[in-house]
Amino acid sequence: QVQLVESGGGLVQAGGSLRLFCSASGRTFTNYAMGWYRQATGKEREFVAAINWNGDNTYYADSVKGRFTISKDNAKNTVYLQMNSLKPEDTAVYHCAAKATYSSNFLTTRTRYDFWGQGTQVTVSS
Repeated sequence: QVQLVESGGGLVQAGGSLRLFCSASGRTFTNYAMGWYRQATGKEREFVAAINWNGDNTYYADSVKGRFTISKDNAKNTVYLQMNSLKPEDTAVYHCAAKATYSSNFLTTRTRYDFWGQGTQVTVSS
């Protein structure tokens, strides 16, 4: 079992930046692929970004490409989501997810992941 805890959310003005953190515990983190998803009120959870186990491959939703960066520090059991040039439409609860795999296939697919955090709220004001 892996426990995931997100932090770093908050209220920010449009154009600002936030850095989200996802700390993992319970299992060796090294061989885990990680993803970030978000869910706005009244909408389905959607893919934001993903990274494979060693950080060689990253994937982004078109809506965040060029603005968000996902990274992973296996020594610290932490995955990050740097969010720049934030827009009001980025407002959502952001969840991290984990999958023990060396494969980079289907990391943009929500059902690929076995473990989820409770989420952290990001609110972007206009």
